[in-house]
Amino acid sequence: MKSESRWKIYFKPRAADDFKELPAITQKRIAKKIRFFVSVDNFLKFAKPLKDKKLGDFRFRIGDYRIVFNKIDSGGKIVILKIAKRDEVYK
Repeated sequence: MKSESRWKIYFKPRAADDFKELPAITQKRIAKKIRFFVSVDNFLKFAKPLKDKKLGDFRFRIGDYRIVFNKIDSGGKIVILKIAKRDEVYK
């Protein structure tokens, strides 16, 4: 039985635009993987902390794409800041 995640996913406008520009198949893959990550107890085991905190706190790797996000414990929020290919995401 799958439990409901206590984490809610929010997209910043830039990340939402990034997501909409992706091919439909890539959108589905990324959405499915993000839902999986936040459904497990310790989703940060799938994330890497970023050294440059100006970009965000963490990133997920999904194929060639990187999802940069912040985790806000007090509200149980994951705020997605940017979605891009790995060679473009940190620019």
